[in-house]
Amino acid sequence: MPIPTELVGSLPRPMKLQEAYQAYDDGKIDFAALQTEQDKAAEDSIRRLEETGERYVTDGEQRESSFATYPITDTLAGTGLADNLAGDGQFFAIFDDGHHRQLPRLTGGPFRYKTFASEFVEKNQALANKPVKQAVIAPSMLMLLYPLEGEIENYSREQFLDDLCDEVEKDIRQAFDAGAQRVSIDFTEGRLANKNDSRNPWTNKDMLQEFIDLNNRVIDRFSPEERKNIGIHTCPGGDMDSVHSKEVPYEKLLSKMFQLNVGYFLIQCASEEDKENVYRLCGQYSREDADGVPQVCFIGVINPLDPEVETPEEVRDRLLAAAKHIPPERLGATDDCGFSPFSRDEKPKHGSPDFARDIAMQKIGNRVKGAAMASEELGI
Repeated sequence: MPIPTELVGSLPRPMKLQEAYQAYDDGKIDFAALQTEQDKAAEDSIRRLEETGERYVTDGEQRESSFATYPITDTLAGTGLADNLAGDGQFFAIFDDGHHRQLPRLTGGPFRYKTFASEFVEKNQALANKPVKQAVIAPSMLMLLYPLEGEIENYSREQFLDDLCDEVEKDIRQAFDAGAQRVSIDFTEGRLANKNDSRNPWTNKDMLQEFIDLNNRVIDRFSPEERKNIGIHTCPGGDMDSVHSKEVPYEKLLSKMFQLNVGYFLIQCASEEDKENVYRLCGQYSREDADGVPQVCFIGVINPLDPEVETPEEVRDRLLAAAKHIPPERLGATDDCGFSPFSRDEKPKHGSPDFARDIAMQKIGNRVKGAAMASEELGI
């Protein structure tokens, strides 16, 4: 079988959509008006992705506040926040350019999703002529909603984690039931867990193994046949063309990440200085049998933070180099990260989100072409 390709999930939101999010936060338009702009951007995303030759398409997360907060708030500013949450939670990440992203804070139980990803899948199924995939958020990210120290009165941490795992399982199952062929779980907090950033206390708590164990509490509820189409995405962040944990040695994550019993991984690599080492680590730690499923390594061959478009030949050569360490039957091609994981992102290195959107489509098209070239050279 030729080398498969798959995008992570998000695409830059058009500036008109970003302005609509602001207008909604300011009370100048209602939610129906915001949804109209979301739907326009979603349809455009699907059509343009289909034109690139991408095997699976998404709406580019145009309807989501962010990859992490779509279940619990309508906007990043907290408009439409779900029950039992306040807006003053801990930082998720502090990025290298100095900006940060903050999570809400859980104030009580029970914890329940406000929005499930199946809502997006159903709408996308009606628009798409190709199979649809959906990205969802990991329980390891949302566990950071609970205060880092102490416990909430009448709602223990373990009660919260039980509820959280149930909601994430429901999110994944409902996405498949709505028609998604693939579901990938965003796990960008994995590398960040080893940063030890004094400004961001949770990164000092050595939580990586706890994250992995919690994620497997959900993943292990699915059969091997189901887990073939459940993936994990990892990257060192990709917001406002900046990162949050690229300086953390990759082996700290990759030596443990493949404990997750999923069928595939979307792995940032194109922006790494030592790509060969990433290929080697993936070949060393990925498993032929992860509780009944082989683990396919989709290697990042596109850097969404850089406006320079990779050529198909560059993509081909990166995949051929990876194939020296990863069995070709367990090798895929992806992008390092979503192109805009948060709904408000002006893409400063690109000049505008609209230009970044055009660049993203060129990059995805060249990834598809480069994967086909590598497959031909490998004879698969």
